[in-house]
Amino acid sequence: MIDLHRLRIFLKIADLKSFTLAARACLLTQPTVSQHIASIEQYFGLTLFDRKGKRLKLTGAGEIVYSHAKKISLLFDELVQSVEMYKGRKTGTLLIGASTIPGECILPKVLGQLKDIIPEIKVQLSIADTEKAVQLLLDHYVDIAVVGSKLKHKRLRYSPIIKDELVLIVPQGHRWSRVATIEIDDLKTEAVVMRESGSGTRMEMGRTLLGAGLDPAQLRVVCEVGTTMAVKESVAAGLGIAFVSKWAVVREVKQGMLNVVRIRDLIFERWFYIVQDISRTPGPICKSFEQFLRSYCRDLPAAVL
Repeated sequence: MIDLHRLRIFLKIADLKSFTLAARACLLTQPTVSQHIASIEQYFGLTLFDRKGKRLKLTGAGEIVYSHAKKISLLFDELVQSVEMYKGRKTGTLLIGASTIPGECILPKVLGQLKDIIPEIKVQLSIADTEKAVQLLLDHYVDIAVVGSKLKHKRLRYSPIIKDELVLIVPQGHRWSRVATIEIDDLKTEAVVMRESGSGTRMEMGRTLLGAGLDPAQLRVVCEVGTTMAVKESVAAGLGIAFVSKWAVVREVKQGMLNVVRIRDLIFERWFYIVQDISRTPGPICKSFEQFLRSYCRDLPAAVL
């Protein structure tokens, strides 16, 4: 026998790569979880997990079942949301993927206000770099994504929602903190702290510098880190200079921990985007979130440094 409950247990095991962790997450015993998977495997007459070695992974058949089970789970959630909307209630779980800046600096406030309007909504916010956030959308782990750079894919539709500016930050007491502007070539002389390769901030910075005649490969990168917080802490500690979103450093600049330095005749502007998978129909909760986010961003004052 196979049903939605068993399929969701299967999905949890595949996501966590562990029967033990999945059992804990589902509030079940491990033998019960194993029985459910055995039932699905018996139904299909195929093994879904490769249990050899230390790592648990899906077999070829398991990959097929996973792909369809994920869609079935999402469609059922959309069904529940649609019926509840028909009954005059908005309820359900909204799965959002976001790159670091919108995920940490903008969406928490948006979701707090949305919760006041739709108190029964549950939200799961997954924050990663732009590349990973978009992949979560393509792999059906999230319903919608908000990111700071565009990645080309035939299934993706990008809608700009709010402008951002990347700014150059230096630590307190740095010699550049006492000048009005620097020249773009001055960047070659300084140690630079950089986000990881999948970061939207890094992608947009690279495009702007290249367009202004400076190959990013000419920068003296001394450190690559995975979060904006790590970038800020590294700069404050004197490890190097860095480019970050203005939304991420408002507090630190006001407190005098970091200084923003302008580059002559160069502005690093970009957009934050709502990203949707055009192969999927957004559910009612997802549509409500999108509409609310657009309205919120229209009324949001720009971060001033």
